[in-house]
Amino acid sequence: MSGLRVVHVSDCFPPRVGGIETQVRDLAARQAAAGEDVHVLTATADPALPGGGRRGSSVVDGVRVHRFASRATLGAPFHPLEDVLLPRALRQLRPDVVHVHAGVVSPFAFAGATAARRLGLPLGITWHCMLDGIVPALRVGARATGWDDAPAAVSAVSAVAAERVAAALDRPTAEVLAVPNGLDLTRWAPAGPDLPADLPPSGPLRVVATQRLAPRKRAVPLVRIVAAAAERLGAGAGGAPRVRLDVFGDGPAAAAARAEARRRGVADVVTLHGTVPRAELSRHYAGAHVFLSPSRLEAFGIAALEARAGGLAVVAGRGTGITEFVVDGVDGLLAPDRSAGLDDAAADAALTDALVRLAEDGDLLGRILAHNRAVPPAVGWPDVLAAAQRLYDRARSLV
Repeated sequence: MSGLRVVHVSDCFPPRVGGIETQVRDLAARQAAAGEDVHVLTATADPALPGGGRRGSSVVDGVRVHRFASRATLGAPFHPLEDVLLPRALRQLRPDVVHVHAGVVSPFAFAGATAARRLGLPLGITWHCMLDGIVPALRVGARATGWDDAPAAVSAVSAVAAERVAAALDRPTAEVLAVPNGLDLTRWAPAGPDLPADLPPSGPLRVVATQRLAPRKRAVPLVRIVAAAAERLGAGAGGAPRVRLDVFGDGPAAAAARAEARRRGVADVVTLHGTVPRAELSRHYAGAHVFLSPSRLEAFGIAALEARAGGLAVVAGRGTGITEFVVDGVDGLLAPDRSAGLDDAAADAALTDALVRLAEDGDLLGRILAHNRAVPPAVGWPDVLAAAQRLYDRARSLV
């Protein structure tokens, strides 16, 4: 690192829990530990701080966090005066580079990007989402506001997400860098090379899914996919199910997912554990075989990466960002999906096929599990820090 003053701008930040929040926190902390002067501007309050943590700054893991939350937004991560507050903060901080973290809807982050652009500051933007379905509208908006050729370095967390960003900004794909999510691989590494006992087909296929239980993450289809696999596999010894699913996470679709499990007759197969602290997930993964991701809009898939680092086989769609660290037949199974022209029903059936294949082919599952226990994924923090530095170098070259 080069001793830069880096200012990250993100709608959300801990104590809120989510992919962007986790990555911004971890990236900022790693940069601070490497000698950077790192600040975060966020619209997320911290109730543990004086005054509810809506305004003011504090130091977290060596990072100065500046909070701009408002009672008027009822907890939503934006501020009615963000167009005034953010330029003021950037003028005071005088950063060497501003790194904006964007989702599909990120009013606070984009207010920060606009402020940095108007102030002539080096600006890098990372999209943490898939822009499927809104690329044409974004392209029109980018042309109307000048963002299509603005002097900003742009990036996404995976190659598939970068393709959408390039299309939305009408830029060559080569201009959109990849700044992947990072992970402390040693923290998630399995205890040893030994495979879980009683591999299928002699025992049940133990599947886990860690996600927010929300419609966008496809919580109910997750249950349907496993229910279809259970139906096809039938009962094992003593009438026991040949597949089991443990779901870690909570959200607005939790009740619907439980109802779907009852409706499909797999309430004994599917267990919803609710929210589990991230530090405890590796313990829950210890006896599992497969991590299943049913999402169609997974820009990267940090939960899948954590499971892969923990030695689990990963089952996901080919058109997601999970392809950044999963090779079909090596780290897991990648099923055809929208990228192959399938509709949701056909893509879900392909995920079911993958589960059934692993439940019936113990040799294949064993080879994948042995590989994943011996070979860590090629996405660690040194790679991420280097990618962020490339983004900053490009941002600074454009000013």
